[in-house]
Amino acid sequence: MRQKFNLITLGVDDFQKSLNFYENGLGWKKSEKSLDELALFDLGGIFLALHPRTELSKDTTLEYQSTSFSGLTISHNTRSEKEVDEIIGKVEQLGATIVRSAQKVYWGGYSAYFKDPDGYLFEVAYNPFWLLDENDNLVL
Repeated sequence: MRQKFNLITLGVDDFQKSLNFYENGLGWKKSEKSLDELALFDLGGIFLALHPRTELSKDTTLEYQSTSFSGLTISHNTRSEKEVDEIIGKVEQLGATIVRSAQKVYWGGYSAYFKDPDGYLFEVAYNPFWLLDENDNLVL
């Protein structure tokens, strides 16, 4: 298998509510290839998809089981601590659950965690040791 992901699909309980959170709240642009119950967001070489959780469960043949922490985080790196604060303020206004407020962290950066409307855990982080290129791709 190539060392590459192309698509990450999040199963969502209320498709319209989740679509509103990402599209209108975060300002992400939905791809023209999106369907009625499949929203696709181009993240620059990888796509994030939103799809009703019940349909995704049927497709996988697995029953959904809720958990408070699955051991997975999705991270968005920023260019500054101020940008972390701005994003966390905005998602909180949109109804996201702030799991940990923005603060200096043990690894030398600044980060916060929130859960989206379906409980997916996002980290918003500024890492002074990592660079972002002109397209906001992580350069390690």
